[in-house]
Amino acid sequence: MKKVELLAPAKDLSKAKIAIDYGADAVYVGGQNFSLRSRASNFTYEDLREIVEYAHQRKKKVYVTVNMVFHDEDLCGFREYVRYLESIETDALIISSLALMQLVKKIAPRLECHISTQLSTMSSAAVKALKSLGADRVVLGRECSMEEIEDTARNVDTELEVFIHGGMCSNYSGRCVLSNRMTLRDANRGGCAHSCRWKYRLYDNGKPVFDDNCLLSFSSKDLRASAYLERMIKCGIASLKIEGRMKSEYYIAQVVKTYRRMIDEIYEKGELDATRLAYYDNELSKAENRLADDGLLSGNCGRSKHLYGVNGAGVTHDYVAYVLDYDKSRNLAKVVVKNRFMVNDELEVFGPAVDNESFINKLMFDEDMVPVDLANKPTQILYLRLPIEVHAKDMIRKAHHDN
Repeated sequence: MKKVELLAPAKDLSKAKIAIDYGADAVYVGGQNFSLRSRASNFTYEDLREIVEYAHQRKKKVYVTVNMVFHDEDLCGFREYVRYLESIETDALIISSLALMQLVKKIAPRLECHISTQLSTMSSAAVKALKSLGADRVVLGRECSMEEIEDTARNVDTELEVFIHGGMCSNYSGRCVLSNRMTLRDANRGGCAHSCRWKYRLYDNGKPVFDDNCLLSFSSKDLRASAYLERMIKCGIASLKIEGRMKSEYYIAQVVKTYRRMIDEIYEKGELDATRLAYYDNELSKAENRLADDGLLSGNCGRSKHLYGVNGAGVTHDYVAYVLDYDKSRNLAKVVVKNRFMVNDELEVFGPAVDNESFINKLMFDEDMVPVDLANKPTQILYLRLPIEVHAKDMIRKAHHDN
């Protein structure tokens, strides 16, 4: 059986490279048009060419999203864009319009078409119908339970892709008009304002139900499907997908690396026992800033799946530095500052080839090699004297010890 693919998001070129370096088998990205993340940095034509070359040199793949809900005025330049993507050997398009999929098959036949989750595909019958129209892969709706995923996988011979981590929409597969109504930003054309995550006061016949200090949201908890990886792999899912094209480099690195290790361990040992699963869940939590659970995979869609008035952990500032270079002869790491840290802080390094190695930050210097005690200027370049070897693209964060 072909090994399952780990598919990661990226909003710009540097993050796409990080996703690949930290273990993704493929990345999905958006160009500057036709994508559902218009507020992402997104990729120019040259960026797209570069990431395809970077990925293919490492035997990885690149998928480009053209998954917005198209109106007639949105189609200007689409044919030229698709032909360009084929010319640079993009591996596939992620697409939500059946009409445009059929157009792609005519004008760029070497491009695979993967049906977006926006189409809310929930059954084997739907998958078979989509294959008959030309789909090479189908991304199942995030509303599927694990049992439904397994049933569908047993009854089709089309590649299936399933989300395993990241944000969940409070509406059905992203079919939401709250943002349109409240901000004039069209969620299905790339402009979602995440209105479900705002804070609201609840009224009954004009009277507040709670006091003025009680603010509620109705957004969904994030998805974390770590406990279901074994079943997904064993039922033949082709690709396990991480959501988060708006996320930071730290989020991408930590989440991708953790799932990479989980997948590899399942193939090596045949399972993840409870102790190892708890360890990996703790690793995933280091990158999360909202409460997470198993989404709808359990078949439960009750109130426990929503945040309501609960904010979760919030954004942390644990990620403190990104390694640019390392001088082994002097044990000196050149880093760019991301968040505040000090001499004598306990820090830890993680990266593609290093796992959570902790150290005490005893000595650091500015670019003139003048010792400094405090790093508190984002993007500042510093040099850290380290007791362990690190590499470019490693990341440094504050160390925390589990109780």
